[in-house]
Amino acid sequence: MKLHSTTVGKGKPLLILHGFLGMSDNWKTLGNSFAEEGFEVHLLDQRNHGKSPHSDDFNYNLLAEDIALYCSERKLENIVLLGHSMGGKTAMLTAFLHPELVEKLIVVDIAPKYYAPHHQEILAGLTALDEATITSRGDAEDFLADFVPDKPTRLFLLKNLYWKTKEKLSLKLNLESLKNNIEDLGAALPVQYAYEKSTLFIKGGKSKYIKDEDWEEIKEQFSKAELVTIPGAGHWVHAEKRKEFFNVVLGFLQ
Repeated sequence: MKLHSTTVGKGKPLLILHGFLGMSDNWKTLGNSFAEEGFEVHLLDQRNHGKSPHSDDFNYNLLAEDIALYCSERKLENIVLLGHSMGGKTAMLTAFLHPELVEKLIVVDIAPKYYAPHHQEILAGLTALDEATITSRGDAEDFLADFVPDKPTRLFLLKNLYWKTKEKLSLKLNLESLKNNIEDLGAALPVQYAYEKSTLFIKGGKSKYIKDEDWEEIKEQFSKAELVTIPGAGHWVHAEKRKEFFNVVLGFLQ
């Protein structure tokens, strides 16, 4: 599958993978900052997200192969791969399957373990929104508020809106496929794989996605892993504490 991407800067390739229900645009500001530090930054939309193609099939093996194909088509090698949440799992599996491709790995607020589905209310809200006749972004936010009370999360989700026609707003996401494959989203990565190169895990101090007891298992698969906790940040650590996040990543890369 040919993924949509935006590329900025010149230098060492740094590929950034967004999380579930996100898109490459979420990383534009940070991408520009990394480009200024001498990286060729590739902001990717994963399948069924953003401007990338839609597919009925959706699992981490496919997502990882999408990344490998993207690199092959552009003759990228010795890449730095950074992924948040779902993108972090994609990044980990890509590093497992193609260690010769990935020189350094950065995983943001996710572990390789199983996560039970927990996006049901959000998906229900987005489905209802997509089926409704919404003619302004303000109306869309009011509509979604019944399903997603948290305003920052709501605004993050509404970045998926686009004008399908002059009269109707619609969503870029392939909601049907994402709902049908929701169990695969939380799937654990195979424990027989390992990645032996430098790996940085970043977690938000207020997030519960990486727990203390997960670290032993993470170290078994990522022997050179280090963990940095950014205080005061939740799951969207890169958005909530952008400056601190940028400095931590840059320190690791330099």
